[in-house]
Amino acid sequence: MADDLIQPGEIAYHLDLTAAQLKIVYTALRSLSDDLGHEEHDIKRVVASVLDKLPDEHDIRAIDLSRELRDPGNP
Repeated sequence: MADDLIQPGEIAYHLDLTAAQLKIVYTALRSLSDDLGHEEHDIKRVVASVLDKLPDEHDIRAIDLSRELRDPGNP
């Protein structure tokens, strides 16, 4: 049964996001990171590693959430 478990460092999931979803995920992770205390440095490190995989803050800020949400093609 242990062979079925996701191993440390192994990719666990692939996620396709719209621009609006990406902005929300980025914002939520930044907020979580800001709220974590010094005693939660391990969690903060994991959150930072996820944020590092996302576009930088400048690119995220360029996403117009209002426009994205008006587009009927976005879920």
